[in-house]
Formats: sequence, structure tokens, C-alpha cells
Amino acid sequence: MTLKKRIFLLFFLSAFIPFISIFAISYYTIDSIFVNKINDGIRSNLQQVTSSLENSITNLNHVTQQLSYSGTLGKKLDEVLQPSSNIIELIEARDELKNELNVVTFTNPNIGLTLYYFQKEGATQFANFPIKDRFAPESLPVLFKSYGISYYGPHISMNRFNDQLVLSAMRKVQLPQRDDVYIYVESGFRLTQNILGYNQYQGALSHLILNGEGQIVYSEIPETMKVGENFFSLSKSAAKDGISRDYHWFKEDSAQNWSVISVISQAKYQQEKNQWLLQILLVALFFLGFTVFLAWLLWKMVYKPLGLFHSEINGMSQNPQKAGSQTRTHIPEFDFLLGEFSNMQHQIGDLFKEVQQKEKIRADLEVEKLLYQINPHFLMNTLDTVHWLAVMNGQGEIDKLVQSLNKLLYYNLGKLGQVSTMEEEIDALRQYLVLQQIRYDFEFDVRISADDHVLQIPVPRFILQPLVENSLYHGLSDEGFIQIEVTLTKTLNILIQDNGAGMTEEAIQKLLNNRIAEHKKVGMGIGLNYVHRMLRAQYGDQAQLVIESELGTGTSILLILPIKGEDVRG
Repeated sequence: MTLKKRIFLLFFLSAFIPFISIFAISYYTIDSIFVNKINDGIRSNLQQVTSSLENSITNLNHVTQQLSYSGTLGKKLDEVLQPSSNIIELIEARDELKNELNVVTFTNPNIGLTLYYFQKEGATQFANFPIKDRFAPESLPVLFKSYGISYYGPHISMNRFNDQLVLSAMRKVQLPQRDDVYIYVESGFRLTQNILGYNQYQGALSHLILNGEGQIVYSEIPETMKVGENFFSLSKSAAKDGISRDYHWFKEDSAQNWSVISVISQAKYQQEKNQWLLQILLVALFFLGFTVFLAWLLWKMVYKPLGLFHSEINGMSQNPQKAGSQTRTHIPEFDFLLGEFSNMQHQIGDLFKEVQQKEKIRADLEVEKLLYQINPHFLMNTLDTVHWLAVMNGQGEIDKLVQSLNKLLYYNLGKLGQVSTMEEEIDALRQYLVLQQIRYDFEFDVRISADDHVLQIPVPRFILQPLVENSLYHGLSDEGFIQIEVTLTKTLNILIQDNGAGMTEEAIQKLLNNRIAEHKKVGMGIGLNYVHRMLRAQYGDQAQLVIESELGTGTSILLILPIKGEDVRG
């Protein structure tokens, strides 16, 4: 597993496990709190509704008692219903009854429609409001009966101008002469509607009203629990609360032998708890996201130093002498390691420079050793030639020979260091040619062409003579010639061409790579291998030595040396 994955996993577990533990404990605790809160709220609402309905029914009972025969209005009604020949007195009695009936209903705002019902005729009289076309109290849902009074409802009002829910009561007046007269009283305008509409859960609660046998006489969810059904057969329980048909229900019994049930769907019942769960989940997602963000920040804090270490290692592998980076992470521990790594880079770079310096010194010493090697055979042959010339031809030739030899030996053994100029290199070549012409007694056709502005350019000592010597010792005849051209472009170009016998590619490679000079043939003991190695030591890969040769045609040698602007001295 990568470091990145480990960091993210550890951060996730460190945040997730405590959160799950706290969530589990909190869930059971808060779930209990919510359940108790919801249940207490519903029961409180249910008790309020039940109490209000009981008060309304009690008020109906009081009003019907006033309107019965035992009350004042009941006696007035009995007088009105008695046969009389005096029409005027009858009309006055009826008017007086209606006025007193209006006073009773007017002074009691919780009373609505009030009338006397004559059961045999199916007629109504003295109603304080217009009634609907057909008054049929037997069709009304009976809530309960007590002491000869029938209580109905809730149901739609019999008032023609009122379609609200009402509670009603019908009581026999108990007239001495008639047994079929009843007083019918309804609750006031919107009273029952307001009672049942009292709901602290914003309409989530619905109500059922049961009679004493458990039958539903009123239902606000008729599509699920219909009027006329026995509620206990639906719920299969006579407890105070339960679950039936995806509804939670709570029952409150009245002392008047009826019950009110509040029902709420399980979705609404769980809504508040679900909202809490949703909030917890959102908080969990927030903390999870925050944890991932912290893990990402930690990874960045680790990744940046690792990236710097990787970059530094790659840079050192590609260039061991590269100086250490000065970039810092602003994290003390990593900055300390980067500092130590940078110090190590500097030490490695110093070691490389030291090794290179030692290697350069070793190469310079080897080249210097070659510079000071003079072929003993050449020196002996030359001195022998001096001897015979002195015997045969006199001192003129001897003087010339000795003078050229002295100049050449001085250039070779002088304390001028390794660097010379192009002018000095050409002059040494001329002295070498004089010695060779006297030694072999024939004129070499050597043509030297050099621009004036190249004469003072510094060049390594003895790079020109071995190239010309190669042409002399590899097939140059009496009619042969050697052409030397020194030109300046962006580089110093030395071209040496001859029309000698030429060489094979194998011979060229042998001359370039053979470190042992051919002492018996090469005059100064310095060959092409010296030039090749000198160029490597002085210029590295910037200098070029190109040899092209064809047997029977001749050889062409091109030497290309890099120069700096300050090397051109006019």
C-alpha cells in the first residue's frame, strides 16, 4: 500500500470509528427523546381535543335542559301547543317563545342551530336559523346516549347556510300532552371545526371519534378508516396507542363513553427523526470531507519534500557535479534532510572535480612525457650525417644542419610550456623540413599557406609536425608535394594534403591508437597518436581530427580546433 493510501486510510479510520461509536450511542438516546417528545406532543393535543369536545357536549346538555319542559321555555312551548280560540293570544305566545329562544341562543355563542322537532309530523318549529330541506336526525351518527339525550356527531350542520362540522344533541321535551316533541341543538359556528383542527403538527394529525362500542362515527381519513367500521377490529388492540395500516394512533377515552383517536402516518411520525438523521448525515459527510481534506493536506506536506528529494536524486544522477537546490519546504525536519543531502551533493561534486583534476594532471604529465621524448635513433642518425657532411662537404652544410637542429631541439626541450602559437609551430616545422631535406638529399615540395591573422592564435605544441611527418614517411616520392593550409572561420582549420601512396583504413586506425612510436621510422618520435591524445586532453570533444586516404592517390588530414574570441590576436 502506498504512503498516500496509508495516510488516507488512517485519517478515515481515526475519524470514522469514533463518529460511528458516538452516532450509535446518540441515535438510541435521541431516538428515545424524539419518540417521547412526539408521543407526549400528540397525547397533549389529543387531551386538548377531547376536553374541548366534552365541554361542547356539556354545554349542549345545559342548553337542552333549559329548553325542556323542566325549564322556562318548555312550559312556554306547552302553552303554545294547547288549543285556544283566541288567535291573538296564540300569536303573542308564539312570538314570546321565539324571542326567549333567541335570547338563549344569542347569549350562548357556542350554540348554533336550535329548534323543536315534532317526530310524528316530521316537522320543525321555532328554528333560529333556516334548516336544510329535510330534517332527519335518525340519519345522524350517534355518538352516545345518556339519560334520554342522544348526542350526535361530528356531522354537517342542518343549518342551510352552514356546512361546517358540528356536534348536536336531541332531547325529549317531556310535555304533559305530547310524547313526540324533541329539542334539537347544534354547537356554534366553526366550534367543532376549530376543536378538531387544533393541531400543533401542522395538519399531520388526523382524528377519529369512536362511540362506546368502538365504532367509528367520524373519520378524517375515510379512505383508510371508514365511518361505521369497528376500530378495534382494525387495530386488533384495545391499548392506548399502536400502529395500524401504516398509521400510528393514540387513543383518549372520555368519561361520556366515547373516545377520540389521533392518527399520524408513519412517514410524518418519523419525519422529525428523519430530519435529525439527515442533519447527522450531513454533519458526518462534512467531517468526512474535512478529514479527507486534512489527509490531502498532510499528503501534500509529505509529497512536496518527497518530490524535491526525487528531483534532487534525478539531477545528481544526470549531473553528479550539479550544486544542491536551495528550495525549502518550511518544514524543519525535511529542510534539515534537504540540507544534509545538499551538503552530500557538494561533497560528491568536489570529489568529482578532484578526480577530474587528477586525471587531467595525469594526462598532462603523460603528454609532457611524450613531448620530452626524443628518438635516440633520430639523434644518432642526424649526428652521423653531420659527421659525414663535415668530412665530405665542409663546414657550410654542417653549420646549416647544426643550426636547424639546435632550433628544433630548443623548441622541443624549451621551458615554454605546452602552449605555443601557430607562428612558432610553422617555424618549427620549417626547421624540421630543413633537417629532413639535408638528411635525404632532395628538395621536398612543401607549400605552406597561412593567413597573417592566424599566426598568433595559441595551439598545443607539436601538433603540426607529426601530421607532415606522416606524409613524409608514408609514400611520398620525389615528385610528390605536401600542401599545408591554415585558415580561420569560427574554428582554426589546418588542412594537410599530399599525393603520396596513401593508407588503408586499418593503417589509419593503427597510427591513431598505437601509443608506441615507430622509433626507427619517425624522425622526432612523435606520431599521430600523440596528436590524437593531445586533442582529447586539451579540447575534449570540441576538436576534430579527420583523415581521408586512398591508396595510390594520397592522404588528406583535416585538423579542426576550437578557438575563443580572445585567442585571435591580429
